[in-house]
This record gives sequence, C-alpha cells and structure tokens, in this order.
Amino acid sequence: MNNSIKLTVTDSLALGAFWLALGASLLTLMPGVTALAQDPEAKKIFQRDRLVAWCIVPFDARKRTPSQRAEMVAKLGMARVAYDWRAEHVPTFEAEIEEYKKHGIEFFAFWSWHDALEPLIAKHGIRPQIWVMIPGVGDRPDSEKVQAAAEALRPMVEKTAKLGLRLGLYNHGGWGGEPENLAAVCKYLRENHNAEHVGIVYNFHHGHEHVVRFPEAFAAIKPYLLCLNLNGMADPTRVSGNQNKILPIGQGVHERDMIQEVLRQRYQGPIGILDHRSELDAELSLMQNLKGLDALVNDLK
Repeated sequence: MNNSIKLTVTDSLALGAFWLALGASLLTLMPGVTALAQDPEAKKIFQRDRLVAWCIVPFDARKRTPSQRAEMVAKLGMARVAYDWRAEHVPTFEAEIEEYKKHGIEFFAFWSWHDALEPLIAKHGIRPQIWVMIPGVGDRPDSEKVQAAAEALRPMVEKTAKLGLRLGLYNHGGWGGEPENLAAVCKYLRENHNAEHVGIVYNFHHGHEHVVRFPEAFAAIKPYLLCLNLNGMADPTRVSGNQNKILPIGQGVHERDMIQEVLRQRYQGPIGILDHRSELDAELSLMQNLKGLDALVNDLK
C-alpha cells in the first residue's frame, strides 16, 4: 500500500516536471513571447513618452515652425525628437531647442553635423546623439574596408567625445549599411581608439534586404545599438527605390515578426517612430504609426 502511494506521488512529480519543461520549450520557439512572459516590463519600450519622433522636420507637409512642431509632439504624448534638418532650418536650431524645453521634450538626436549646433550644446545643456552614415570606402579589398571607414570617421569620433555626445552610425544602404559592417566599424573604434561612445542607429526602412536574416543581423548590431527606428515592412521583392519603402507600422508584412525578434533578444533601448512622408502632415503620419504599433504590441501581449 505504502509503495503504491509513493509510486503515484513520484509519477505525479515526474509528470509535472515534464509539462513544465515542455511549456518552457514551446515558449522558446515563439519569438517575442518568452520576453513578454518572463518580463512584463519588456513592452514598456513602446510607451509613448519613451518613443522618438524621427524625420518630422523637412518631411512635414505642413512645414511647421519650431513651436508648432513642439506642440504637435507633446499632443501625441511623445517626449523625444531626433532632429533632421536642411539648410533652411539652421537659423532656427536654437528656437527648436527652446520650444522642446518648454514642452518637456528631449532633444534626443541630431542628424549629421553643423557647427551652429556646437555652442548650443553647452548653452542649453543638451546631449543629443549625433547620427551619421559611414563614409564611402571605395573599391578597397574587403579586408581593408573596416579600418578605412573607421579612420575616416575619426574627426567626428573625436569631436563627439570632446563634447560628451554619443555618435550613432546610421544604416543607409551600401556596404556601410550592412549590420555586420556597422558592428565591425564600432568594434574597431572601441578597441583601437577608446571610442565607447560610438554605436549604431538601425532603421527598418533601410533594412529590407536584411528581412530574411533579421535574427542574425539584429544580433550583430544589438551590443552597439543606440536607437531602433521602426517602419511597416513590405515584402523586399516589392520595394523598388522609394516604392513601398515607407509604410505605417502594421500595414507591412514583416514588421510584426521583426519586432517579436527584437523582444526575444531583449532589446530595451530607445525606439524611433518615423514620419518621412513629405506628402503627409507629420502628425497624421506619426499617428498612423503610433496606432499601428499599439495594435501590434497589444496583439503580441
């Protein structure tokens, strides 16, 4: 009798352990689910006040002023802007910074470089990331390209280090837009020039050719990632030039799986939300992306 009872308890324990192990195994096979199941905080990277508005200055069909732009961003519940600009915007750099301050918006990043920004950094106590593309490396042998690109970046690496700013290498196609090459240049600068402030800004809309190998591509850049800019991702075979390149989140066919992979690999850094559609009011463009992202994230939960 006692032996029978002991056998039943043992079997029950073994069966329970089996189901627990099976459940854990199944979760690991479901990208993104494990991250959300084990860490409910993971989805907080998509909170409105943590998101970064990107490409909302020259691409805005309404051509807003700095004050109007700050009001729009605040109205949407966002609290960070990555500032892209054209020559016409240089005289209003300071006004833009001041308006963001009034509305509690972080001047999060600045596209490329302009000397007019430098005195404003100390004056207003801002520390924007500086986003630049990797310079062209020409027809050099592959074995020489990483060093050539890194050395060409040295002046900006040193400038940003002196100013206490992060430098983000921005994928924009070509050799310098490949994730593994971006990571290799970062690694070289960190190891050879103590440039720990150098990282990567990765854009979905410049990464259609990486869709089929996104888990590996994202793993390569994740250790260096400063910001991840999202986009609705059409099938790469349907992207030609600018056709189908920029889509609202939720209207593509690949962004859901890509965002799941981002969660699975436990990225917890800044997330950028794109305008980049000059035919639209930037508020409408951002709203389409925000609503699409909310729906997608809710579905992932």
